Amino acid sequence: MLLEGMRVVSFCHFLQGPAAAQYLADMGADVVKIEPPGGGYERKWSGGRAFVDGVSAFFLCAHRNQRTIAVDLKHPAGRTVVERLVARADVLMENFRPGVLDRLGFGYERVKALKPDIIYASASGWGTSGPMRDRPGQDLLAQAYSGLIATTGTLRPTPVGCAAVDQHGGALFALGILAAYVRKLRTGLGTRVESSLLAAALDLQNEPLVSYFAARAGRGILKRHEALASWYHEAPYGVYRLADGWIAFSLNDPRKLAAALDSPELAALADRDRYLERDRYAEAVARAVGGRRYADLVPALEAHGIWYQRVQDYDDLADDPQLRATDSFLEVPLSSGEAVLVAHPNRYDGARPPLRALALAIGQHGREILAELGYGPEEIAELAASGAVALPPAPEKEDRG
Repeated sequence: MLLEGMRVVSFCHFLQGPAAAQYLADMGADVVKIEPPGGGYERKWSGGRAFVDGVSAFFLCAHRNQRTIAVDLKHPAGRTVVERLVARADVLMENFRPGVLDRLGFGYERVKALKPDIIYASASGWGTSGPMRDRPGQDLLAQAYSGLIATTGTLRPTPVGCAAVDQHGGALFALGILAAYVRKLRTGLGTRVESSLLAAALDLQNEPLVSYFAARAGRGILKRHEALASWYHEAPYGVYRLADGWIAFSLNDPRKLAAALDSPELAALADRDRYLERDRYAEAVARAVGGRRYADLVPALEAHGIWYQRVQDYDDLADDPQLRATDSFLEVPLSSGEAVLVAHPNRYDGARPPLRALALAIGQHGREILAELGYGPEEIAELAASGAVALPPAPEKEDRG
């Protein structure tokens, strides 16, 4: 595994932090997730109220390949357990609001005193400074504040239909941690890494933000025909209604598109400026494809080299041949069902990282982690009895007769 030997202690909760932890764990890092004795709230709450065998879809989507231990951070013996974990770790990662871990005894200065070469990585909603510092940070709020919602819709401001900022924030968080880890391997020095949802939301909009500030044309430039996907691309870049669904057109040669759609109106517009007159051009494309079926369009679109794609929904993805060929989903059997997970996004030497662990029980790996930290069986039992840690039932010993 690429990150074998990298040790990470994760205080992260849904979604920005766990997404980052999962990227690292997929690549081979030993990620130990600290959860409260009652379990993280993502175990109990799920989008669409979707559970598989009682396991939350929210938990399933961002906790694979991580070990977990349930610790009461307000209990002195529990804090000692975490101190031992930190003392052997390369990375501590967290995404509480600024100051929360300080109050729990694991702020940056305290942890750095325990482990001078620690990589202390924090992901927040709005950053660790400024007037927004202590406000609740969440994906939709970051979309709203950063301008993403305002520029996505045409008829009205429209949020992206997924936690795009959270997921991108997780990727950037993992990227920063990896950069710090490379530095540590090279120099032995630790690093303070800071990431935020706000930074991720702006980074997602790198292209349109730079274009907008360069254009200096004001908000009017954002207005466009409802079919157009963005304000800064030439038409026909957008999504158009068909008789049996929707089709997306990317950047295309206007004469080839006119010929493919057999549209004299588009042919007459071929020499027009398709940015300045993008609404007029988009309306012509909409008329050319409206009422026509996707299968009837494909032969001509292919013959003319048009960049297009049918708009699929999630039901289409389940058996999509391209996604199956690229192993884009992981099918994970549970006790009486099967969970479908999105696979790690990258391949390494031709393969995606496998599923090695899935901590379905609260504190599932507590015993083995405590043993690695030097606790004996009696000490582990005492920790559990005192409430410092929560352990799942011990596995039954095999009856050999």
